[in-house]
Formats: sequence, structure tokens, C-alpha cells
Amino acid sequence: MTRLNRQYRLAARPVGLPKNTDWKFTTEQVADPGDGQVLVKVLQLSLDPAMRGWMNEGRSYIPPVGIGEVMRAGGVGKVIASKNLQFPVGDHVSGGFGIQEYCLVDGKDLGRTGLAKLDLRLGTLSQWLNALGMPGMTGYFGLLEVGTPKAGDTVVVSGAAGAVGQTVGQVAKIKGCRVVGIAGGKAKCDFVVRDLHFDACIDYKGGSVRDGLKEHCAKGVDIYFDNVGGEILDAVLARINRGARIVICGAISQYNNTTPVKGPANYLSLLINRARMEGMVVFDYADRYALAVKDIAQWMKDGKFVSKEDVVTGIENFPDTLNKLFSGENFGKLVLKVAEE
Repeated sequence: MTRLNRQYRLAARPVGLPKNTDWKFTTEQVADPGDGQVLVKVLQLSLDPAMRGWMNEGRSYIPPVGIGEVMRAGGVGKVIASKNLQFPVGDHVSGGFGIQEYCLVDGKDLGRTGLAKLDLRLGTLSQWLNALGMPGMTGYFGLLEVGTPKAGDTVVVSGAAGAVGQTVGQVAKIKGCRVVGIAGGKAKCDFVVRDLHFDACIDYKGGSVRDGLKEHCAKGVDIYFDNVGGEILDAVLARINRGARIVICGAISQYNNTTPVKGPANYLSLLINRARMEGMVVFDYADRYALAVKDIAQWMKDGKFVSKEDVVTGIENFPDTLNKLFSGENFGKLVLKVAEE
């Protein structure tokens, strides 16, 4: 059977917001698996702010995507041909499949690709890209391991309605914290309070973040989980308590800058308050993902945890869909649906 694989490859290093000329849409024939190989039909792909950093040349926690290479992305799919006894035909799997319709995974390369079986009794495919996937793992370990919450702490989360933010806030509530979100627009703020059960949410598009923090964090901030950087980080630093923990997960407000990244102007607040600011990368916790999956799946089953996804259909829509992340247009975890089973 002849199969054609449509792919998005990186054609140029973006300057500012990625544009259509930064991509090359290609088609190639799909090869049959050889010994030890697994052929996966990609069903859904995870679109994440970190992808913007992977397009840049330079030193980072992971090598950049090479010019001409299929754009890196995590996804979920189904094994449709296999010569590997670990992954028989019919298995649902996750892995670093890239922006393409099929992925041929070599048995010798399973570690890099991160191929893993999925238990759909624990969650849907899109939930395996959100609460049970990389965003959920990021929020879970970033908060619990780096933020080290204690019952009664005031936790502030930026990007609160997004993939990582929704996990952070819900886990903080489960651990007995008071949680204040920051999100863009009334609909997102209403969702964060009504459905995710945050104590309050500040609309950065509808008013002053500083005023919102003054109102909702009158006794200061013990933990700040930062997904956006820039002016919002500065505003929170001005209200931290002694011994506060700031978790640096991302800085989406800075990713498309054509000038150097703007660092925090209020960093001396860390000195005055004997506070700690620490970066986190989810891959450092890979050997413990199963623990987080077990906890989050149980919380979802118990009705304590919500996993919201924003699903867009069609691989041909990848460039425009990715840019939704940087306009704040997405509502929940952004997922690109590539195919039906």
C-alpha cells in the first residue's frame, strides 16, 4: 500500500513572529518499517510556545530544529505497521513525531523519540497532550518540585487558562493553596474561576495587573509560576513575600522579540525578600512522569481536575494555528488534529 506523508519543514529561522515563508510544506512516500521499526499514523499534535524557541539557532536546553528538518512537535497516534514486538499494530502511542502525518520510528531511537504506550482508559487523546502529557507534567513538577507549595500559600499563575497554567492552578488548589490567575479576556478569567476553581483571576487585557495583584494578593505572593515574563513578571516581583519562590517556566511575551529579551527590572525584590527564582525544564523529571499521570488521572476521575483543549483540524492549518499561541487567541491547550483513526 502506497502512503503519502505531508510534512512541515523549517525553511528559515524566523525573525519575530513566524511567517509562511519560514515553512516548507512537503510530501514524501512513507516507507514500510524494517526490523525493529514502528510506523505511526499521527492523529493529534501538541502546539506549544516552546516551539518558537526551538526554531532559533543557539545554545538552549535542546538542540534547535535544523533548516530543512521536519518541525519538532509532540503528538499522539496509532501504530499501523510494526516490526517491533514492544509496539504491536493497534497500540496508541505518544512521542516526538513532528509536524507530519506519519512517523517511522527506529527501534534503536526509541529513547530520543520518547515513544510510549497510552492507556485511553485514563484520558482521551487530546488529554494525553494536555493534562496527562507534557503541559501537565510541566505544571505538576514545576509547582510541586520547584515551587514547593504549602497549604495556605498564595500562588499566582500567569497564562492561567493555558495548558500549563490550568494544571498549576488546579494542583495548587488541591494542595490547599489560595490561587490567583492572570489571563487575557473576560471569558478566560470566568473559566479560570468558574471551572478551574481559582480564587480570583486578573484580566491583563481589561485593566492594570498591578492593581489586580494589590486587590487579590493583599497579603503578598508566596509562589509565582511564570509563563509570560516581561511586565507581568515585574508586577508580581513587586508584591512577593519573604521566602517567595518564582518558577520560571516560560516567557511567551518575549519569544517573538526582534530586540534582546527584556529581563526583570524588579529583581532586587529577590534580595530584599530572600526569595528564590528558578527555571525548570520538564525533561528533567522524565523518569517520574508516571507518578504525575497517576495523580492527575485520579483527580480527573474524581471530578477535581479539568483538562481543556482547543482543537484545530487539518495539518495544512499548522502555521496559522501555531501563531494563535502568541496572540493569546487559543483557549486551553492548543492541539492540531491531523487525522481520524
